[in-house]
Amino acid sequence: MNVVPRGSPSRDPLASVSESAVVIGGGIVGVCCALYLQRSGYAVTLIDPEVPGNSTAKWSCGQMAVSEIIPLSKPGILMKIPGWLMDQKGPLALRPSALPGIIPWFFRFLMCARQSRIVDIAESMATLTHDVYADYAPLFEACDDKALMGERPILEVFDNPAGLAHELPHLELRASLGFKSQRLNAKEIGDLEPALAGKFAHGLIFPDWRAVSDTEGFISALTGSFIAQGGRRIQTEASRIVESNGRAVCVDLANGQSVAAQHVVVTAGTGARRFFSSLGVSVPLKGIAGYQAVVKNPGVEIRHSTIYADGGFCFTPMTRGLQIGGTIEFAGDGAKPNFARADIILEKAKRVLPELETTNVEYGVGYRPFLPDTKPIIDRSRRLGNVFMAFGHGQLGLTLGATTGRLIADMVAGRPTKQDLTPFSAYRFS
Repeated sequence: MNVVPRGSPSRDPLASVSESAVVIGGGIVGVCCALYLQRSGYAVTLIDPEVPGNSTAKWSCGQMAVSEIIPLSKPGILMKIPGWLMDQKGPLALRPSALPGIIPWFFRFLMCARQSRIVDIAESMATLTHDVYADYAPLFEACDDKALMGERPILEVFDNPAGLAHELPHLELRASLGFKSQRLNAKEIGDLEPALAGKFAHGLIFPDWRAVSDTEGFISALTGSFIAQGGRRIQTEASRIVESNGRAVCVDLANGQSVAAQHVVVTAGTGARRFFSSLGVSVPLKGIAGYQAVVKNPGVEIRHSTIYADGGFCFTPMTRGLQIGGTIEFAGDGAKPNFARADIILEKAKRVLPELETTNVEYGVGYRPFLPDTKPIIDRSRRLGNVFMAFGHGQLGLTLGATTGRLIADMVAGRPTKQDLTPFSAYRFS
């Protein structure tokens, strides 16, 4: 056993190290890192305070958004933000109390709105998203449930031609990087999604996107596979990375125990901030609240995960119900959720689907770990050479979980990485 009470003489990892890797954070990125480390021959301990599946990615639209490589700072979004901020029922809201803390982050965000930066970011992100399905394949193969990923593509619908026209430059950039999309007319939308027949005449289909059958079940199944293959998951919080001579030697836990480690991977989303001092980084990482509502018995069939662009939300059919979400909020650090945002989603959804039955609804919120350039951090700490970082995936945690896991395992093992990780450096903000 490598878990010992704090203060015990046997805590010294130089005397006895039985665990090769500790992963802090058991969400989708964390469990994928743990699985890929396990595949590379490491004995892995995964640390997370929540039950498996209860993470930020649970409260997402569940899409493998492989061509969602355009940063949030794209011009079309920037033009809409002032109106959204004035309209608390819009897709994006800002609490007044959050304003002082968000201003430095937002200035960095605006600096990414130049066309040259947008192209640079998209090109970097595409190097990761092209491998999404290949990287998930071996993880699915080891799971009992082989139907974790749906087979249907994703739709996007617009109220009018102007909404679609705004997307054309971004669609062209995506196409230049090898991603597919196809325009849909009213008949084609109705044929694919009868519940939306006659309601939209302008749309897109993304044939290379997919949606998972259930976000919570997806993460739980991968966690179960990790445990079945000999991994260990400790349900508590990691409180401190203990170091000696420029290396991490163990991780202290909130339950009073410690886990010895030859390698440590920090994947805890916004929770990674507590380790920045140990890591030797200063990163503008913000948690942006994304609200979701799961309608348990919707009374209407939605076949495809469908983005309603002008409404600012998405319908995704899952095994636990119809998940409706996408509205986001800059709430400020430590702010309590405002589930009235989820009510706004339902109100808008019922305008599109008046027959939607909303008597049995579960609300949730996920705090998306966003960086101003909407690229994740996948890097090694320069301060502690055996500590690795994988966080800041924003809305693409589910999409990039397996690819990040493969890259982290390669870095830990000292293998060359397939992708150039320079664009994802933790030190790019210095």
